[in-house]
Amino acid sequence: MHHFGDACESLDKETFSSIIEELEEEGLFVQSNPKVAAFYHDVLVEKLAAGQLKQFEPGHPVRVYLEENRLLRALFAEINQLDPLTEREGFERLFQQIAGVELHYVRKENQLFPCLERHGWDSPSKNMWAFHDDIRARIKEVRLVLEAGDMQQVALLFPLLQDEMTRLMSVEETRLLPNALQLLDKSEWQAMRAGDEEIGWMLNETPPPYPAPVEEEAYVHPSQVERSGELPFATENRFHYDEGYMTPEQVNLIFRHLPLDITYVDENDRVVFYNRGEDRLFPRSAGIIGREVRYCHPPKSVDTVLRILEEFKRGTKDVADFRLHVKGRFVQIRYFAVRDEAKNYRGVLEMSQDITDIKTLEGEQRLLDWD
Repeated sequence: MHHFGDACESLDKETFSSIIEELEEEGLFVQSNPKVAAFYHDVLVEKLAAGQLKQFEPGHPVRVYLEENRLLRALFAEINQLDPLTEREGFERLFQQIAGVELHYVRKENQLFPCLERHGWDSPSKNMWAFHDDIRARIKEVRLVLEAGDMQQVALLFPLLQDEMTRLMSVEETRLLPNALQLLDKSEWQAMRAGDEEIGWMLNETPPPYPAPVEEEAYVHPSQVERSGELPFATENRFHYDEGYMTPEQVNLIFRHLPLDITYVDENDRVVFYNRGEDRLFPRSAGIIGREVRYCHPPKSVDTVLRILEEFKRGTKDVADFRLHVKGRFVQIRYFAVRDEAKNYRGVLEMSQDITDIKTLEGEQRLLDWD
């Protein structure tokens, strides 16, 4: 067993199974022999994972999920060599890397699961997501006792976290990913890889593009990649935004229900839009559309407005922030420079929000309080 790890680079499932059978024939069982258990988890599982990677092109989403699981197993093997009571700094460093699994889970929830739903398989969305949340709670639990310096409690809680994460990796590799490969076609995996980039990975290096570019191509932002697969709604009379399709009516409804006031001033300093909510902080009327923004503020504020516009246009500033009391409420007003992909100045977005109640919030609220 000692020399096997150096002599073998990878295993397929058949060879993996035959090795286990040979060990059991010799009376060496994983469940009862600590050395065999260590060999199984630290060597055989690692070599099997390496063999699985070879089935996929670099950058393929499934390969990346497997690479992250391989990284997690390596991190577990390393952290298990440390005593949290005496090697706290090293333990915390490795734990933070392990906690990076959040990106792994977020990609599954927002990228993989929706694709599976479109093919009629919603079990991962209903069930596996709950496992993610259980693990998130475990991670938070360990992080809190780490921050409190209670290393004895860390030593008790971390193995429970590791067990849950290890079981979930097994479910991914034996059920989730094999089934996904049966359901999704190549174009869906390619589109998924583009969206994965917006979320990120827990790997130290960004995975290569998938599929590998035949020749050097201009960079295309993931939001501009054409979506593959049929959508569950018609796209006629809808506009394609960075992400998703909406009708003008839907866009208008969103603006109308936003709990804040929005005004958009274009690059020519003219007001071209404001949202009409039920309870606007500052009155607006249709007569403001097309008006120069300098005439939309009281004289004492004009110099400030012009300075904001000037700095935004120069590119020296991107945000201006104000807070004031209005009719007994505490209001935040923020100005954001709007720029296109070429960083050209395209105007200003003014956002005003009543933050009186927000300022009083304390602690967490995770439960619905309607009752």
